[in-house]
Amino acid sequence: MSPQAVRLLQGYLWVPRELDWDPALELPPVLALEEAEVSLLADSVAPPFAFFDDGTPTATQRFYQLTALVITDRDPNALHPWAAELEEWLGPLLEATPAGVGWLLFEDLRAL
Repeated sequence: MSPQAVRLLQGYLWVPRELDWDPALELPPVLALEEAEVSLLADSVAPPFAFFDDGTPTATQRFYQLTALVITDRDPNALHPWAAELEEWLGPLLEATPAGVGWLLFEDLRAL
């Protein structure tokens, strides 16, 4: 199999509009796992839904699509250990974000 880009994690970050915090500047663009380097992309997007579960309008937040991808020749279905390692690595970084920053990430494991 020739090398291809594979998503490991996909999700969203949201930041209160009044907070001066940009994940593209604050999160590392490349993460070194034991067996691979993972690119971490944070792209500004429109809110994917109108309201949060508590009724707060999403228009009060700036939304970013967060994508973690790797270039590999491995079968995407075999990359769960990499996604799990990445989640462990990202957890403390996301927990250390300023108050009000939220996120939702899912394992994806699809070739782009």
